[in-house]
Amino acid sequence: MEIKVNGSWCEFPDDTTVADVLDAKGAARQGVAVAVNGEVVPRGAWADSVVPKGASIDVLTAVQGG
Repeated sequence: MEIKVNGSWCEFPDDTTVADVLDAKGAARQGVAVAVNGEVVPRGAWADSVVPKGASIDVLTAVQGG
């Protein structure tokens, strides 16, 4: 199935979780927030949150500075 990750379409197997997407993209697990279709997914739910086909995922990294 196709999922849009930070604006780019990617192919993933059915039943892919948020944690699977982060692993596949090599994203850090610390200092990261994830939203699926505009809804923030709590870190504790990443391993259990199955991403729907055609979803848009935003992986946001906290940056310090001003």
